[in-house]
Amino acid sequence: MSQSRGKLGIMTCNSGKAFADKVVQHIEQIYSKKAIEEEFKYVFSEEVRFANGELKSVVHEPVRGYDLYIIQLMDDPLSPVSVNDNLMALATSINAAYNSDVESVTAVIPQFPNSRQERRKGRESLTAAMTAQFLEECGANRVLTIDIHAEAIVGFFRKARLDNLHASKELIKYLHANNLVSPNTVVVAPDVGSAETARYYSRELKCDMAMIVKERDYSKTSTVISTRLVGNVKDRDILIIDDMIATGGTLIAACRMLKEFGARRIDVAVTFPFFNGSAVQNIDAAWHEGIINTIAGTNTVWRGEEFCKKHEWYREVDVTRLFAEVIYRINHMKSISGLLD
Repeated sequence: MSQSRGKLGIMTCNSGKAFADKVVQHIEQIYSKKAIEEEFKYVFSEEVRFANGELKSVVHEPVRGYDLYIIQLMDDPLSPVSVNDNLMALATSINAAYNSDVESVTAVIPQFPNSRQERRKGRESLTAAMTAQFLEECGANRVLTIDIHAEAIVGFFRKARLDNLHASKELIKYLHANNLVSPNTVVVAPDVGSAETARYYSRELKCDMAMIVKERDYSKTSTVISTRLVGNVKDRDILIIDDMIATGGTLIAACRMLKEFGARRIDVAVTFPFFNGSAVQNIDAAWHEGIINTIAGTNTVWRGEEFCKKHEWYREVDVTRLFAEVIYRINHMKSISGLLD
């Protein structure tokens, strides 16, 4: 172990516990049994909530000199707490670790909160920048995330370092393992914003690409004047790959349009299956209509086994091994560039 970074410790907030447990399992496989005792610790901590909704985090074990990684999932569909509550839980955990005299604190947040608020269009907050500053002021030396929505967020950090992983390797493994890539496959960008992602996957998968282009009336809220398809999808199998599904409205509309243009099977893969609002019910209906075949999402949004059993269209892709490998390499002062590509 590199003495300069200190003993490796993993700590978790409540909403990050299931994800953290799997990360720890992979880390334990990397270490020998003896080395685990000497070089690694799964640190016991607790979130304490007061009657008025305030919370604090308590570290129940000595962590002085540790290289500590605190894991939290902001959007937790298995919990009633909000993204803002989970951000505050992370902040108090970081500060509790800082006050416990750790050597270094890394916030492991696969879902970077407020990442869609990285630019101003009027009199509004730049909330992604506020989040970066907040994490730094709480004591974070480093932030580890995956498929951040806007690369501009990297520039919002002034003291802490942001490392952005990519789910593409794991998603591509899933696509090949499930025979979803063939000479008949077309990768489709459901909107202009996802074009770069679609272009990357079409190149890596050696598939054709198509794109849905929408002309909007920006003087009105969510008003689309016209929609057109660039590319040929008739009698082709479709892969739609994006960073997230929120309400699912754009996705379902895109799938309907592709079916109208003669597409056969439509499969979807995303990093963040948020499924906000009535997304699950709407996707259920689209699946029963035959519009969508499957949707694969990573476990950066932890949905649990029951969700997978209940919704036949859903497939889960595990990215915890990737996080474990990166954490181990950072702690041991080894290069992580190959895992960031």
